[in-house]
Amino acid sequence: MIIHLPVNMAQQQVEDLARQAEAICLKKADKYVLITSSKVKSLPDALKGYASEHFVLDTDMQLSSRQYDASVGRIDIADTYIGGDQRNTLMIAGPCSIESEEQIEQSCQMLLSLGIKVLRAGCYKPRTSPYTFRGLGLEGLKLLAKMRDKYGLKICTEVRDSTHVAEVIEYADIVQIGAKSMYDHSLLTACGKARKPVILKRGFGTTLQEFANCADFIMSCGNEQVILCERGIRTFETKTRFTLDLCGVAWLKHYTNRPVILDPSHAMGYDYGVPDLARACMAMGVDGLLIETHPTPCVAKSDAAQQLDHDAFRQMYASLKPVAAAVGRQLV
Repeated sequence: MIIHLPVNMAQQQVEDLARQAEAICLKKADKYVLITSSKVKSLPDALKGYASEHFVLDTDMQLSSRQYDASVGRIDIADTYIGGDQRNTLMIAGPCSIESEEQIEQSCQMLLSLGIKVLRAGCYKPRTSPYTFRGLGLEGLKLLAKMRDKYGLKICTEVRDSTHVAEVIEYADIVQIGAKSMYDHSLLTACGKARKPVILKRGFGTTLQEFANCADFIMSCGNEQVILCERGIRTFETKTRFTLDLCGVAWLKHYTNRPVILDPSHAMGYDYGVPDLARACMAMGVDGLLIETHPTPCVAKSDAAQQLDHDAFRQMYASLKPVAAAVGRQLV
């Protein structure tokens, strides 16, 4: 249950009422918001006479539910935004990992030539094998900050675990919680206390309900700037890396109030299929695309097979614009 209390109530009184109701308490500009378990179906006695309105919800997907707020949350990024009343689709692109200053500089120049505003690159890589490249760490974050200062791009990079979450939050404009870290409550809490956009990636063995609940975990810590990212789930199929769940995307768009973006690179796992998948994603009318591109993919230190070279990326990007127009969206 979600309960609204008037903003002019004394904060100490609200906090006391929240304790009595076993509720999380958030203060917004125009109201206090108390959230209890969705198992609570009637207004707690302690709150009777104080609540201005309340919402009974079916599951613990509460703050992120359209049952509570039917509008898609607006998230400002660079000089534009996604969600809200705009039909923008944000392109976020760049290499899987930052490997050198030369490599990331080439990537920045290519993105700028297309008018793309957000660069993605990993510094802390959660790899399957301990013997593979795991990122440049803090050195990589500093290089990304240097590129931001030089080119004016916004930076999206992944946080792997709690050992460096503060560093990533400090340097990144958009913090990404990867599929392998989706259940790490220390990361969810830290990103919830931050006031930066968070891309939450769906775990490859995660149900839609579990995915949405993790979004609520971040939002219940005070950060409403949560973006949901579908990046493929594990099925019986072995010829692609994962299976991109476009049915799940339709569910997320219908039942949640979060902007939804898609990552066709990780879903497919092979560069030849990424452009077609990206066009299919665009046709879903989503809020963003997250696509990997590298100056020379064959020498990439991570996920070489799925990264488009710059020429292939340019061709794909051009092909997305008419698809976006056909579904009434603008690629930004």
